[in-house]
Formats: sequence, C-alpha cells, structure tokens
Amino acid sequence: MQNKITELFDIAYPIVQAGMIWASGWRLAAAVSKAGGLGIIGSGSMYPDVLREHLQKCKQATNKPFGVNVPMLYPDLEEIMDILVEEEVKIVFTSAGNPKVWTSFLKERGIIVVHVVSSVKFALKAQEAGVDAVVAEGFEAGGHNGRDETTTLTLIPAVREKIRIPLIAAGGIATGRAMLAAMVLGADGVQVGSRFVASHEASSHPLFKDMVVQAGEGATHLTLKELAPVRLLKNKFYQDVQQAYASGATVDELKDLLGRARAKRGMFEGDLEEGELEIGQVAALIHDIKPAAQIITDMLTEFETAKAEVQNL
Repeated sequence: MQNKITELFDIAYPIVQAGMIWASGWRLAAAVSKAGGLGIIGSGSMYPDVLREHLQKCKQATNKPFGVNVPMLYPDLEEIMDILVEEEVKIVFTSAGNPKVWTSFLKERGIIVVHVVSSVKFALKAQEAGVDAVVAEGFEAGGHNGRDETTTLTLIPAVREKIRIPLIAAGGIATGRAMLAAMVLGADGVQVGSRFVASHEASSHPLFKDMVVQAGEGATHLTLKELAPVRLLKNKFYQDVQQAYASGATVDELKDLLGRARAKRGMFEGDLEEGELEIGQVAALIHDIKPAAQIITDMLTEFETAKAEVQNL
C-alpha cells in the first residue's frame, strides 16, 4: 500500500501510532514499526535521560523507521532536541506549540518533521513553517485536544482543501473502516492512539487498559479548557472537576485540583479513582487488549473488506 506517507517515512502501511504520554514507550514503537507502521515514542512523559534510554532500546529492537513525538511545552526542550540529533532520530512529530521554533533546526539536520494541528489555520502555519506533513486531529481524540471541537469528519476535508503537503488524519480512528473513511476524505494516512493503548506493548497500566476496554458510549468528555483541553474517562477525578465547575472554581483553583503528575498517577500507576485517564471517544469500539502487530493486521483486513464493499455500492 504505497502512497505519499509510506514513501515519506519508508514504511509498508500508512498507519502511524500516536506518541501518547505514559503509553508510547520503546516496546510499543518497535512493535508497530516491525509490523509495517510507524511507531512513535512519546517523549512528553519522559525526562531527557529516560528518552535517550528508550531511543537506544528501540534502535536495538528494530531496524525499521520510528519517530518521536515532542510536545513543545516542556522546560527541557532544548536538551531533548539535542538528544534527538545525537541519537540520530530520523522522524519527529511536534505538537502543542509553534512549529516555526524548531522545524528549521530539525530539517537542517536531515530530520523529517510532522506537526500536529487541530484546525485549518494551524495546518497552514505548519506548512508555512516548512514541515513535511501535518497530523490533523479531530475533537474525538483522547488526551490534549483543540479548543474548537472540530470533528475529524469536518476537519480532514477542510485541511485537505487548503494544504499541499501530506495529511495524516487522527481522532476517532481505531478500525480499518475508519481508516478508509479518513482516506476518502483526503488523508494520506492515519494516526491511531486509543486502539494502541489497549495493546500488550503499551506502557500504560493494565488497570487503565482494562478500563479502556470496558468504556462504553459517552464514557469520555473534553474538559479543563481553561488550562489545556483534555478528553478524560469519567472517573472520580473527572467528577471532582465537574463539581469544581459547578462551584464556580477559578483557573487557579482548577490548577490546584489538577496538581502535578495526575496523568502519571492514572495511566501509568493505575489509580483509576484519582488519576487523569486520557482516552478518545473511540474507546467505546475497543473490546480487547492484543498485540500491536495484530491491531495493524486487523485494521488492514477490515480496510480491504470495506473498500471492496464500497466498490460494490
């Protein structure tokens, strides 16, 4: 299945594993890459020395291309960028920041740069900054999200209409049918997050994985827009946030409630009551935990089946 995305990354299939905090360590990235997709190490939950360790282990585990997701919100950003260069990382996905700041630095060192956006406006800014591709992530996605609440169904064709560079669709994509739909809308590939959380290789806590599998329709909600919009499972912490809103909490009070390491507490340490549990709406369609390679195989099989069905309409 060759197209602009497979050629850009030198991979077999246009499936990118999202670089999710507390879920996307070297084991998951290596497994996805070995299966023909593009594995991504999520640096957002890693100190610089931990990131270096994951990079070295991933290179030992596979000779296939893999990348790193770098949220541009963190204080160690310059050190992280230096590590990426030193460890000869070939592909970097930037997010949560201005792509102009680091794109030139990375591209001058031969690194492919992709930026994650949630709107046409930011997609155009990323293209202007010189990135090689963009990920357009719809409102359905888990974790930190755009404030505009534009759904994937609307966002992908809107971005496709305005940009010239390759486009990767994200948000609500966990099946081959969704992959086909995104590509019909104009995407060249898809980024998959929540489905890979429920994989054997994901570094997230088993209790969190089980809760994702058990999640039904309406189990998540986008909240905390005053801080950084995030889609959460509705656990006790989420209910505490809602109660704070009902009581007229200020931004500072919301920050105090959130505190530090809340996401680590939930997704990595397995505190399902007090932790922040980030996952997409598509969790309602995830019914089992299985190897990353099997997830890719199942998506491709369903993609081909759906494509044949559409041709028969």
